[in-house]
Amino acid sequence: MFGAPYWMSRDHYTVSRFNLPFVYKMALNVLARIAPMTLRVTSSPLSSSSRLKVNHDRPNRRFTVTPGGGSGLHECAVLQYRFTGDREVDLMSTYVPEAFRSRGVAALLSQAAMEFLLEENLKARVSCWYIKKYIEDNPLHRYKDLVIT
Repeated sequence: MFGAPYWMSRDHYTVSRFNLPFVYKMALNVLARIAPMTLRVTSSPLSSSSRLKVNHDRPNRRFTVTPGGGSGLHECAVLQYRFTGDREVDLMSTYVPEAFRSRGVAALLSQAAMEFLLEENLKARVSCWYIKKYIEDNPLHRYKDLVIT
């Protein structure tokens, strides 16, 4: 194939199609590691390039996101937790202001909480129904291993 890119050539396709399961697994592993780093929220009024930052308020044992850019607590999405033992927390609740619901904000908070558990080598009891759902919906991250049943 004169002028065709190397990846479109017949010889390359023949060799690479046998490696697809390996390539697919590698891609999933890379995505599983990249996905926790950022979450892009794409629904208005937030722009598609908007990246929300989760703040971990350790003294008050909560994670917060301010989707609208304001600083008032009534505008914040919040995930609250409490320590129930030396290496154990209870993920108690999530709250997202109504104007910002169904846009991935609660998922971003849940993800930050689970990453906190991993970094601090903690286990969790999960009281919040949404966080339970988030853990079930993200089996690639192996968050279930962190949950005390």
